[in-house]
Formats: sequence, structure tokens, C-alpha cells
Amino acid sequence: MASSTHVSDDDVLTNADDQQFEVFCIIWLDNNMQANDDRDTEQKLRSIINRFKRFKDVERCQQYINARSTEDRLIIIVSGRFGRKIVPTIHNLRQVISIYVYCMNEADNREWSKKYTKVKDVVTELDKLISQIEVDHKIQKIIAQFKTITFIFL
Repeated sequence: MASSTHVSDDDVLTNADDQQFEVFCIIWLDNNMQANDDRDTEQKLRSIINRFKRFKDVERCQQYINARSTEDRLIIIVSGRFGRKIVPTIHNLRQVISIYVYCMNEADNREWSKKYTKVKDVVTELDKLISQIEVDHKIQKIIAQFKTITFIFL
């Protein structure tokens, strides 16, 4: 069973498991996470990508994202309210490859997010969010492998 990774104020920028070879990481920014639903959802997401970070504070999350290597591949899940704040500041970072807005008001959040190409979807259902991340991650892994093969032969 995967254990939960909770990021404290002291380890935002220096977390030991960030030294793993896994370049993909899911970052979830939302201050309304529910404990029981959370654990189940986190386990499902970890079965897709093992590196998982959770934040309830926009500034701490942004610090963490900015401190990541440009070789990392970050998949961001963000609430609609936090998305309006953080997406404009992280959208152009190379390490951010996908952003998903998980919210209660799809129409309003789709409106502001449509100008950001890295926002892959705005969803209101967890199962849809998880399946979309799974499909997109498979594609991203193929692209990463292709880039590696291309680099080797150049």
C-alpha cells in the first residue's frame, strides 16, 4: 500500500523522495480535500505515477514547482479557485506539462482556463479526472521515450 506524502513547511524544497529517478510527478493543490476520499484517490493516482505531492497553499506549491528541475514532468491538479491564481504563473514553465482543473463549477472554470494550452481538462468527477490523467500519462511516456531514442541516434 502506498503511503501518503504530506509536505510540511520545512521540506517544501528538500524532500528525499524527489531524488528518485521518476521524472513524472502529480501535484495536487486544493484546500478542500476530504480525508477518506483523498486516500483512495491518492492511491489510484499513485498507481499511475508514484510521485505525488499535495498542497493546500498556493505560495508553497508555487515554490515547490519553481524549484523542480526543467527535466521533471509535472502534472498539476488544481481547484478552480486556486487555478485562477497559480495557472498564469506556472503555465510557461517547462517542467509543467499538464494541468487539470478539478472543481464544482465546470462552466466558469472552463471559461478562464481555455486560454492556457496546458490545461488539458476541467472536470467535476474524480473518476473522469483519474482516467484522463492515466490516458495522458501513457501518451507522455511514449513521447518521452521517443525523444530519448531520437536523442541517442542524433
